[in-house]
Amino acid sequence: MANGNFTQVIEFILIGVSERPDLQIPLFFVFLVIYGLTVTGNLSIITLTSVDSQLQTPMYFFLRHLAMINLGNSTVIAPKMLINFLVKKHTTSFYECAIQLGGFLVFIVAEIFMLAVMAYDHYVAICNPLLYMVVVSRRVCFLLVSLTYLYSFSTSIVTSFSVFSMAYCSFNVINHFYCDIVPLLALSCSNTSFPETVVFISASTNLMFSITVVVTSYFNIILSILRICSSEGRKRAFSTCASHMTAVSVFYGTLLFMYLQPRNNHSLETDKMASVFYTLVIPMLNPMIYSLRNKDMKAALKRFLTNSCC
Repeated sequence: MANGNFTQVIEFILIGVSERPDLQIPLFFVFLVIYGLTVTGNLSIITLTSVDSQLQTPMYFFLRHLAMINLGNSTVIAPKMLINFLVKKHTTSFYECAIQLGGFLVFIVAEIFMLAVMAYDHYVAICNPLLYMVVVSRRVCFLLVSLTYLYSFSTSIVTSFSVFSMAYCSFNVINHFYCDIVPLLALSCSNTSFPETVVFISASTNLMFSITVVVTSYFNIILSILRICSSEGRKRAFSTCASHMTAVSVFYGTLLFMYLQPRNNHSLETDKMASVFYTLVIPMLNPMIYSLRNKDMKAALKRFLTNSCC
């Protein structure tokens, strides 16, 4: 399609994590291991929380959906990335790029709010234990998860449309390993004020709302833990939410570092490394964070393996 003296882009070229030819095969094996661990860990959590009768609680219901989100987020990015390590031409069509960005946004927004939902779940469990099964009923669990997915899909559609409604003329090399918003808008030959405003408002609103829920929940949790007289009780209460606090700190810390840094210090290379962390490394780490110190998950795994061998 002609646009003045320019040709509308029909495909993009992804530079990838590194342009050095000697690093392509080593990086392929590194990220293959990361993705393999991500798939194994998250599928294990999904399976155990689905089949084990003792894990049919709201906490593990939300954990199962977090694992599904982590698996989806990584799968939107990793397979194409791994293929590009092995081929010389790192191209992706305009529509493939749009689908990848849309899928990424669905899962990243869903994770933001799922972590907030899980923080609220921990707050009710520790601060109002007698009302826990009433406040966080099965119906409420389904409602919270459904709203999370519905909102993430809506946000993805609006944001993706605003980005891909821009004109992309001639230059089509994306300095990234997947189709992300900032490097895409850097290629546009249109005025990008509108999509930049949409992205800023959406990212700021999502982060501020979810962080407010998380901080408020954990502030009240800490106050409740401090009121517990016995050290054993405090330890047990803290262990209930320690894994989630770790996951929240890592995830939100990375997002805040990436999206709220001053514009004059903004670097696509820094963004690329941060993106590796929250699209590939965090989905790999979360199953370890939630399982290694979780006695219920260990016991469920032992029961599953015992029943499978019998």
